[in-house]
Amino acid sequence: MIKVHLQTQQEGKLSVIKITGNIIKHQGVFALYNGLSASLLRQLTYSTTRFGIYEVVKQNISAPDENMPFYKKILIAAGAGAMGGLVGTPADMVNVRMQNDIKLPLDQRRNYKHAIDGLIQVYRKEGVRYLFSGATTATSRAVLMTIGQISFYDQIKQLLLQTAYFSDNLVTHFAASTMAGAIATTLTQPLDVLKTRMMNAKPGEYKNVWHCITITARLGPLGFFKGYVPAFVRLAPHTVLTFVFFEQLRINFGVRVAVSG
Repeated sequence: MIKVHLQTQQEGKLSVIKITGNIIKHQGVFALYNGLSASLLRQLTYSTTRFGIYEVVKQNISAPDENMPFYKKILIAAGAGAMGGLVGTPADMVNVRMQNDIKLPLDQRRNYKHAIDGLIQVYRKEGVRYLFSGATTATSRAVLMTIGQISFYDQIKQLLLQTAYFSDNLVTHFAASTMAGAIATTLTQPLDVLKTRMMNAKPGEYKNVWHCITITARLGPLGFFKGYVPAFVRLAPHTVLTFVFFEQLRINFGVRVAVSG
């Protein structure tokens, strides 16, 4: 929520603390959770698609005891991320709009009741095409996000397991996922800013992605990293919890992956 507000402000004068305080003061604590239903729908479409494709493809092109080359992990992650980004764009777009709604004047607010209501309203008022508003930047971001999260997690974990200090346990999973979260945040932040702006834009506000880039560039290089701190604060725990749960499910119910050099 705070990340979206930072990314959509044009002049960038408000800090994380001020934005948080303003939201709570004028809208209440629960306003910090605006768009939660859309965020959950996004994860159910976007994350399940990219994680599912990555794991299925990886398992089908490599033996259980084989350490796949890093470049193959990147290629698989890129393909999985592209598919996930495209599938998750409608929910992502509604999520951005719901989170940014309280910044708009009352007569301009969209007032989506929940994610499904948002999808229906966009379809009826703006057409199918606007359900995929920002799909280019969302898909590009998803490619980098999946590379940063999944392929780097796999590679970092593999390197840690090749040392004498780590084994296939919670400590290794936590360390690898924290590093992957930091890499993913850094890789994706510029595209995340563009995606948020494109999805929140009114019809005709930006002619295309390049137009959005030129407008954002007026804020200087750091304009493309607006909301980095809340993005990391959001993404790091998200990445850690995702992989901790994933690894526990794999260890207890799945196929154990290779841990040798």
